[in-house]
Amino acid sequence: MNQLIQSIKSKINEIKSEIINFQHFLHQYPELSFKEYKTTEFIKEILNKNEIEYYSLMDTGVICNIGSGENCVALRADIDALPIQEETQLPFASLNSGIMHACGHDFHTSMLLGSAIVLKTFEKDIPGIIKLIYQPAEEKLPGGAKILIEKGVLENPKPSAIFAQHIYPELQTGQIAVSNGTILSSADELYWKISGKGTHAAQPHLGSNVILAQAQLITTAMNLINKYKDPLTNTLLSITSVHGGTATNIIPEEIKLMGTLRSFDDNWRYECHQLLIKKSSEICGLYDCSSELEIIRGYPPLINDTKATDIFSKSAESIIGKENMQNFKPKMWAEDFAYYSQHIPACFWFLGVKSPKSTLTHSLHNPKLCPDENALIIGSQLLAASAIEYLFSTK
Repeated sequence: MNQLIQSIKSKINEIKSEIINFQHFLHQYPELSFKEYKTTEFIKEILNKNEIEYYSLMDTGVICNIGSGENCVALRADIDALPIQEETQLPFASLNSGIMHACGHDFHTSMLLGSAIVLKTFEKDIPGIIKLIYQPAEEKLPGGAKILIEKGVLENPKPSAIFAQHIYPELQTGQIAVSNGTILSSADELYWKISGKGTHAAQPHLGSNVILAQAQLITTAMNLINKYKDPLTNTLLSITSVHGGTATNIIPEEIKLMGTLRSFDDNWRYECHQLLIKKSSEICGLYDCSSELEIIRGYPPLINDTKATDIFSKSAESIIGKENMQNFKPKMWAEDFAYYSQHIPACFWFLGVKSPKSTLTHSLHNPKLCPDENALIIGSQLLAASAIEYLFSTK
């Protein structure tokens, strides 16, 4: 096994320029969730060129199997981009106005393509099947992962574990961060509509005041989360938008709020939904206003399986060395890879993409995000090695 992993590592180094070219092309032609048609055709083109059979379960996205046998492990990459106008000035900057790979999915896809090409050349040595999932629509609810699972992506053959990674601009190239347990939160969208009787600003007693109602709602909702939750439960409520009113002398009839609720605990998450609906109505009622709260359920918490994470960590050590591995501090981000972790053991790690030469780091979802392309090779090696390590460890 160790010799096979080292051979794969060496072979991926040999196709470095090819993997970088993949990323440059994908970066130039980013596509939004559920619309990744050119991206899908590009993936198919590369797979065809390397005689890798594939199939699709959605209009976009690709799935393929490499190897044979009863045991199966899956690798996943997301392929969609974000509605952001790029500001990197790169020679291969986005040619699609208002769309950018600002979350690194071009990196994820390119790395899995690199892994696929090399794994195919060692196919006869693989003790099982490696299922590669090029998944659409990670950035948009309900999430491509959820749809693919419903359409049977985890069947025929059924993987006994799944691995994936995400670029991490805060970490140096050559390093990774990974940990067991819950690492990312759930994420739900909140939409309030507060309605009341409008009136002249100089005669507030003749109407109800949606402005005061929303102010009290925001303050009280934040405090309610702290009052009702277990102090050891991580939960975040953020109000991100307030819209209402048209003039200085009019108290409006309606005001709208938006926000997000995030938690590491699904049971408390759903309790909190009911609490917010009930208390929002009560608070607004104090001002003779009504409250309608629409909650759109987003992705669940992402939970790394202990055994899968241990196996990945062992494979990663053989690629980058233990000294370049660190624990990942859980964050209130959300990822639809979490859906896979609800069905089979999963491991999701974070790949350093900060160039040693860089003094300025741009975060994910930033129009100036520019990951270090040298990380493409490391990520490709980690994906391939994790699958090989898992198949040998569980055969």
